Amino acid sequence: MGERFRALPKWQRGLAFLAFVGFLYYLPLLGIPGLTWLRTDSIEGGNNWAGVLFICAVYVLIAIGLNVVIGLAGLLDLGYVGFFAVGAYSVALFGSPQSPVVEALRNRFDLPQGWAVTWAICIPIAIALTLISGVLLGWPTLRLRGDYLAIVTLGFGEIIRIVVRNVEWSGGPAGIAAIPGPEGPQSADNTVFGLLDAKPWYWLVLTVVLVLVLAVRRLENSRVGRAWLAVREDEDAAAVMGVYPFKFKLWAFAIGAALGGISGALFASRQGFIEPNQFNAQLSILFVAMVVVGGAGNMAGVALGAFLLAYLPERFRDFSEWRFFVFGLALVLVMLLRPQGLIPSRRRARELKDRAEEVPASV
Repeated sequence: MGERFRALPKWQRGLAFLAFVGFLYYLPLLGIPGLTWLRTDSIEGGNNWAGVLFICAVYVLIAIGLNVVIGLAGLLDLGYVGFFAVGAYSVALFGSPQSPVVEALRNRFDLPQGWAVTWAICIPIAIALTLISGVLLGWPTLRLRGDYLAIVTLGFGEIIRIVVRNVEWSGGPAGIAAIPGPEGPQSADNTVFGLLDAKPWYWLVLTVVLVLVLAVRRLENSRVGRAWLAVREDEDAAAVMGVYPFKFKLWAFAIGAALGGISGALFASRQGFIEPNQFNAQLSILFVAMVVVGGAGNMAGVALGAFLLAYLPERFRDFSEWRFFVFGLALVLVMLLRPQGLIPSRRRARELKDRAEEVPASV
């Protein structure tokens, strides 16, 4: 199917892509006969359909960022939720009028009551802070490989959660409320980005996802992207060929962290309230599962994996008591039947095919 699509003329592929994008923007309004059963609000007790789509879009953005680290550079990051939390808390700490940091700034510079950094400035702050945190984490740890790196990154994610839970300037266990969106803190005066109607939020995140997909795609096909693939395949061979592995792994970590920060900032802006327990290790494992199930190294695959792992539990809420059992069983089946993922990258699929052909020959 993929080969036939790539064989089509460029203009036909362009039209198909535009039609698909148009359908994505139409999804919150989905009313096509025969497809309305897809909506989560079509079942008893189901969540708001646009709200579920917003979470799916945020997870897709997370998967794209984590795919840079795992799928392209080959680094197993089990603490990606830490970058997600840094992005979310960046908007909360600098944008919420109830933030201890904002209160300290008001007292220090004699600013008026209710002053806070605007949302448009909070987003670049979140990107910058997560990028810096990615560099600070990667600089001492990226000389580790495999399981050792995974354990260190898992610890990073837990450290972030424990720190924001125990220090006063982050709001502690109570969290932070009144987190701003594009129109300021959530209130009845917000005409577009409010709490009740999630459709504008979904369209905003979807637009960000499309822009970043194009940016990451160009990066993947650049010299940096080819260096990432070389490091993933064989770090020692890449070093012999003139690629400096540590430099490009640090680039991957920093870029992946920045994308995680954007997703966290958008998530916090929509929720209007965050607290430390929202960023636990279980969520980080879910992020890794999205990439592995979808197909590491393929953006379409990781996007599909993120959508399925976010959407299916909401659509089939009748099985909520069995959710983790079904989720674990599905992961086992995918790894047994499709170890390369649902939509693998062409390079990864060829590798697995060659390995499968080598085994009988060696026997």
